[in-house]
Amino acid sequence: MTCAGSEELSRRSGESGRHSPLQARQMTVGVVLQVTCSLIGWISLYSSFCLINHHRGYEWNCRLVTLVHGALIVALSAYVGFVDGPWPFTHPGSPNTPLQVQVLCLSLGYFIFDMSWCIYFRTEGIVMLAHHMLSILGIIMALALEESATEVNAVIFGSELTNPLLQVRWFLREMGRYRGLMEDAVDFLFVSLFTTVRIGVGAWLLCCELVSPKPLLVVKAGGVAMYAVSWVFMFNISKFVWRKGGSKLKTWRMRKNQPGNWELNGLKKAQ
Repeated sequence: MTCAGSEELSRRSGESGRHSPLQARQMTVGVVLQVTCSLIGWISLYSSFCLINHHRGYEWNCRLVTLVHGALIVALSAYVGFVDGPWPFTHPGSPNTPLQVQVLCLSLGYFIFDMSWCIYFRTEGIVMLAHHMLSILGIIMALALEESATEVNAVIFGSELTNPLLQVRWFLREMGRYRGLMEDAVDFLFVSLFTTVRIGVGAWLLCCELVSPKPLLVVKAGGVAMYAVSWVFMFNISKFVWRKGGSKLKTWRMRKNQPGNWELNGLKKAQ
């Protein structure tokens, strides 16, 4: 055990010494500039939406930004994880690649913007704020350590995969079109994706993270915290499904017990 710990310490010491102080400073400045540009970009996009949709509320335009970020970051993180690599289930704790850093910086700027917006307008509860804070800290940690962006990118992919559906659901409700087949389809896709990806695949990724000797303990702790938040969301989703299922069952029984339905059913049976 002591030997393994010494080897791990030596490996990390060697990796931390890859860059000279000047190179490390330049890389830090580069990351800060990327995050700053990302933040300015998201604020500019939000401001543009506010000008274009001036008849809409602030939340409408903020959710448009969230929708854009969700769609964009899912595509980018999917490319990073499935095409560019490395594979997060087999290489957790790997050194960050330039593309991973760019994607994380882009997403970090968004989370800083959205977290600030939510705090200012007080639109979200403690669970969503905790999710945003963990996302911000996780990205900063991966950028500072110069490793583990592989699994952080995978977590962002899983977290944002269901986000566009959540925003579409909100927009449909605001426009009065959240009903019937459209309502059921969006809800079914959201619940199915959340359960499969964030709970099922998320558990697999967390196990790979915990059993691997490469990631630091603080990274593993962050993974556990993020997965715990997913289960809090899952609990709330389960309550929603239970209420909605009970409501639909009650409606179905009421329609079935209506006299007109019995007569119609009897007529059909007689025919």
